[in-house]
Amino acid sequence: MDVKIEESWKRELAPEFDKPYFKHLTEFVKQEYAEHTCFPPGNRIFAAFDNTPFNNVKVVILGQDPYHGPGQAHGLCFSVQPGVPKPPSLINILREVQEDCGIALPEHGNLESWAKQGVLLLNATLTVRAHQAGSHQKKGWEQFTDAVITTLSEKKQELVFMLWGGYAKNKGNRIDQQKHLVLKSGHPSPLSANRGLWFGNSHFSKTNEYLNKKGKAPVNWQL
Repeated sequence: MDVKIEESWKRELAPEFDKPYFKHLTEFVKQEYAEHTCFPPGNRIFAAFDNTPFNNVKVVILGQDPYHGPGQAHGLCFSVQPGVPKPPSLINILREVQEDCGIALPEHGNLESWAKQGVLLLNATLTVRAHQAGSHQKKGWEQFTDAVITTLSEKKQELVFMLWGGYAKNKGNRIDQQKHLVLKSGHPSPLSANRGLWFGNSHFSKTNEYLNKKGKAPVNWQL
């Protein structure tokens, strides 16, 4: 199947695109976008891969579902484009960056600059129907993104995986922790963060310490 995705990812994930589940998933997504309002826009479904080619990946942040409100999702987990109000989880992420790295809070919530530096901003499910959280779960996306994580774990060395919340931690079970740094904490959503499970995890400075130790360029978390 010819999938419009960045070329290095296309090569790495080629076996997935011809599997029956992916063909069923493609049919489902096409029908959903034809009959309902869905997010992100069709040309942004694979934006995480297009912004962060396989060879460039050094950090992986794992989300769950795209935002399901109008104008929010643009293909990068937790991110919104300039001019779009920052959702609560994103606000808490940026507050932790501020506290951890001494970086001023940005006016916008577009994380594209992170993606361009090698931070794969991957949602477990890449599409969603408007105003219906989880509406495209268990249709095949999870199997596809499991394959992404497995491929990264097996073929890359010394990556950093940030796993926030129970869902991400479970999905991260396929990561080889002997080869990669796996950072875990509660989810940045207010429910978790307000119970003391998010703030103070220092994931952003820990990531840069690890990258420096491995001779890789640290991430500039300033937006």
